[in-house]
Amino acid sequence: MSKSSNIEVIVVLDGYWPEPKEIINDKRVIYIHFSQARGMRNAINSAVSVSNGEYILKTDAHCLFDKDFDTKLKADIENNWIVIPRRYALDPVKWSIEERTDNKYPIDVMVLDDGLQAIPTEERKDNSIIDTESFQGSAWFMKKDYFYKLGLMDEEKYGSFWQEAQEMGLKCKQDGGRVVRNTKTWYSHQHKTKGRGYSLQADKDKTRLAIRKLYGETKHIN
Repeated sequence: MSKSSNIEVIVVLDGYWPEPKEIINDKRVIYIHFSQARGMRNAINSAVSVSNGEYILKTDAHCLFDKDFDTKLKADIENNWIVIPRRYALDPVKWSIEERTDNKYPIDVMVLDDGLQAIPTEERKDNSIIDTESFQGSAWFMKKDYFYKLGLMDEEKYGSFWQEAQEMGLKCKQDGGRVVRNTKTWYSHQHKTKGRGYSLQADKDKTRLAIRKLYGETKHIN
């Protein structure tokens, strides 16, 4: 982040407590601790509810960001936009963008497949704001007021964990807003294939059915 930024970091400890040496003693860092895990949507709602800023950025723990990413994101946003930085893969040992030989990264545009899963395309454009149908939920940025206007992270209807980005993107489209990728800045995310440390199965079928219904209500909107 930029040196001039007035930023707060809200850390949600959902069902666990770290070692004392891992706690950061900084007035800009706020900890929310739940002794029993409540799930991703509840964690996001809890963090947003205590935030004080005009903007919110949700990120997974294992992400690295571009220098001055915050000012770059704020420079290109409208009231009804959800903005995602260009995404790379993270090398967690070197704590840098992972060196790869395939053509998967960087990821700019993602679309929904027949199963309503977000998949990347090869469409890329540097230093631009480009529309994307969907995204990975590991990082996103928007106005706090717009988060509440869209009624995001509806735990009752969409469950505790699954398809966060699908809920966001489809509701934004219904509202006439835009989901965009800002390729003027980036983040890199560690892709985990095992050892996540929490269950992904809770509410899965419920969420998929609700997202499918939301998609059916949205697909004819231009």
